[in-house]
Amino acid sequence: MNINWKKKAIAAVAGLSLVLTSACGNGGSSETSGEAAEIKYQDYPKTVKIGTASQGGTYFIVGGGLASLLEQKLDITANVEVTGGPVHNMQLTQAGEQDIGMVTLGPAYEGYTGSGEWTGGNKMEDVRIVFPMYTTPIHWWALEKSGVKKIEDIKGQRVGVGPAGGTSGTYVPLIHEVLGLDTDNVQAGASDMASQQMDGQLDIIGYAAGIPISAVSEIEVQRKINFFGIEGEMRDKVIEKFPYFFPFTIPADTYTTLDKDIETIAMFNFGIVRKDANQDFVYDLVKAYHENHDMLVKTHVSMEEAVEKAILINKDVPLHPGAIKYYEEKGIELPESVYPPEMNKK
Repeated sequence: MNINWKKKAIAAVAGLSLVLTSACGNGGSSETSGEAAEIKYQDYPKTVKIGTASQGGTYFIVGGGLASLLEQKLDITANVEVTGGPVHNMQLTQAGEQDIGMVTLGPAYEGYTGSGEWTGGNKMEDVRIVFPMYTTPIHWWALEKSGVKKIEDIKGQRVGVGPAGGTSGTYVPLIHEVLGLDTDNVQAGASDMASQQMDGQLDIIGYAAGIPISAVSEIEVQRKINFFGIEGEMRDKVIEKFPYFFPFTIPADTYTTLDKDIETIAMFNFGIVRKDANQDFVYDLVKAYHENHDMLVKTHVSMEEAVEKAILINKDVPLHPGAIKYYEEKGIELPESVYPPEMNKK
């Protein structure tokens, strides 16, 4: 497994127009688009790039586990890419700059339909979902000395929100805006924000990742922190605005110093590829992914949720034909809405 430390996250938003321009050209092996499109599929890969997120986040950890699985079970060399997260991974996958990406359902839907503000109205229709992952809740934590104990307390304050292009960096500021909190948002990776918090440079962080977040576990060893989420009418208001979120409870035993459950919101995660990814490779990938579920759970406990039937959580973004073949063999009845145009499913 190789880890690529390129600072892709910095250019995630600034380079959006360039990425989309590339994607609207060849961007890969796709020849035509539209209903029952003919696709020139790629050769079976010997090496793949896996787009994750910032160091210290769950994507990065799970990406390492997926890379090990590919190398051990499929004899494929996997390079783990440090990216800006889901939004950036949608852009990079659409542009053919990575082979496998990790996304939350919000950016996947907004990117595919071109409905998210960050897309500029451009549809990322070459992206296909291949496997389910886990739930990503959003929660906040603050240094105890700050006096911040609940979401209302962060109004007008400086808050770390995660990297540009990630679920956190995209949605936490929007959540603050919907709730009228008028925060001064700091965009950085999980490990970077954790370092700033331990150094006393950043009192509050709001972050989205599979739990437990390793960076939080590191912080609570050295600093006293208050955890909080979002509930009641405020939660309802956010879900009404962003319907791909759902209510979620973070158990009290998630962190050592957490003494009660946290009510908040969450999104589900999926793995993605381009529509022209080799069909046999995608089938083998999904098969190995589910048949070696225990390997992934050992990488991060959140992957306990990565079971076959969890693919049904997505009802809007098309699956890759190679993935569809696997799930159909397992007797999973997929909704017609996830069959891609190239399969001409009626």
